[in-house]
Amino acid sequence: MIKNKLGIDNPIELAKEEERITKIKARQLFETKKLDTFEVGTFSGLAQIHKYLFEDVYDFAGKIRTENISKSNFRFASVMYLEEALRKIDEMPQSNFDEIIEKYVEMNIAHPFREGNGRSTRIWLDMILKKEIGMVVDWNEIDKQDYLLAMERSPIKNTEIKLLLERALTDKIDDREVYMKGIDASYNYEGYNLYKTEDLES
Repeated sequence: MIKNKLGIDNPIELAKEEERITKIKARQLFETKKLDTFEVGTFSGLAQIHKYLFEDVYDFAGKIRTENISKSNFRFASVMYLEEALRKIDEMPQSNFDEIIEKYVEMNIAHPFREGNGRSTRIWLDMILKKEIGMVVDWNEIDKQDYLLAMERSPIKNTEIKLLLERALTDKIDDREVYMKGIDASYNYEGYNLYKTEDLES
């Protein structure tokens, strides 16, 4: 159970309340145009998004995680190497669609936060796409299961996720409904596992 500011100790209740609060915050981020003031394509910008969305729920909002986490058989970047990985991601080019998605995949592998990576990083992705190619992803056009499977396979081969996202590109860059669909928690990985640094050798 993740420690939270809401005092909730039931994971189902926490998930519901977290989604409700973060959707309100995401809408505010969009409508006030505060999002336009954040850095585009850097971890610093991603941390700004995460902090705004989750600051009412978690103390760690906007902060790099201090625990190692995994999903199924995949271990996200080790805490030991996380800051270096994020520096390298900052330096990755983002001048065209392929480069942007490659950067997105690497940020997903880094998974810099204890919780809330998916929602924050999808907003971060759309910010880069909007700035660099004048497009965003219409998440209504993407099957959730196809997306999750493609993301799980993307560290080995990113062709699938590139095709999936490319087909869903739209020029509706200022459409609130298109933006809000990316906040849908059903697109997120579930069931993170914590593991200790010494488990890396196992």
